[in-house]
Amino acid sequence: MRGSTPGERRGGRKRGTPNKKTAERKAELAASGELPVDYMLRVMRDGRCKAARRDDMARAVAPYIHARLATAEPQRADDARVPLLERLEEYAREAAIEDSRGKVVALISRKKSPSGE
Repeated sequence: MRGSTPGERRGGRKRGTPNKKTAERKAELAASGELPVDYMLRVMRDGRCKAARRDDMARAVAPYIHARLATAEPQRADDARVPLLERLEEYAREAAIEDSRGKVVALISRKKSPSGE
């Protein structure tokens, strides 16, 4: 059978393999000595350095070591967990009240009574 199956990948660079420029840059940094992140971690862990300098290094290296937590919007309490059908029925009731313009309107509820009638 010719061609690739769905999801199959043919040819190209394997996933996770760096491109030539990235590989060259990593090799140059490794050959030049200590990487900046390694330097900051070393200073942070050095008990002989002043506490203020160690704190500065910890703050500087943190974004490279730990992911930042994303901010989340708080859910609205009024309709956050109300099913769609109930919300639509409520909107229809509100629209019927607005359309009545002071007239008496009987609103029929589709809900069954607790006794099952």
